[in-house]
Amino acid sequence: MIAEAIILAGGLGTRLRSVVIDVPKCMAPVNGVPFISFIITYLKHEGVTRFIFSLGYKSEVVIDYLDSHFAELEKVYVIEQEPLGTGGAIKKACQSVRGQEVVILNGDTIFNIGLSHLLTTHHVLDAACTIALADMKDFDRYGCVELDSHGIITAFREKTYRSQGFINGGIYILNVAQFLQKELPLKFSFEKEYLEKYIAERKFAGEVFYSYFIDIGVPEDYEAFQQKYSNSIVTNKIQSSDNDFGIVIETIGAFFELLD
Repeated sequence: MIAEAIILAGGLGTRLRSVVIDVPKCMAPVNGVPFISFIITYLKHEGVTRFIFSLGYKSEVVIDYLDSHFAELEKVYVIEQEPLGTGGAIKKACQSVRGQEVVILNGDTIFNIGLSHLLTTHHVLDAACTIALADMKDFDRYGCVELDSHGIITAFREKTYRSQGFINGGIYILNVAQFLQKELPLKFSFEKEYLEKYIAERKFAGEVFYSYFIDIGVPEDYEAFQQKYSNSIVTNKIQSSDNDFGIVIETIGAFFELLD
């Protein structure tokens, strides 16, 4: 199992502003529960015990919520004083990682995978970074990732319409020391200026998961996730509670069991 996670939750969320106002994307409410609660619950279920939150826009909103509703978590807050890009945010957060490896997730994405499987692939292939890939059909919002027969990433393709392909699901297992060895700028894109730039000299691996995937970064997908969660509560007659973080943890846990 992997014990530490970095949750990237510092984005401005401009595409979601029409439906989520005055809070970061990770705090977008889902039946009264901030989206970040789903990510934390998922990670705890997967064995993560130490959380590093990479924050920026309205970081105080996230901190207040986590301190009051997840007081028991071992957590570190890393605050961007200005936007650093995904790469800069990861680089800054990696300074707080204790172990050799860390799992990295986006604060606006749910991808219901088994982290232990991703970690096994990472170790077997001795990769610098291993990416959870989602199987996607009829899409143009994401770039496409190509693999060889061994699971090594051979190419990152630009966004264009595809009837089927594998996309970057936004969950990474990262070798921290190898990443920090590079002389990387203060502000940069992890995807463009690390993964794509160094694909020829570093081993980047991928594992495809045919699991539930949602990125709530646009209003229609945010609404779809809210509807799916609301339907799951009605279907299972799960009752909300005033304890813990506004809804019993078993409720979200049961929801994950229904996703696939």
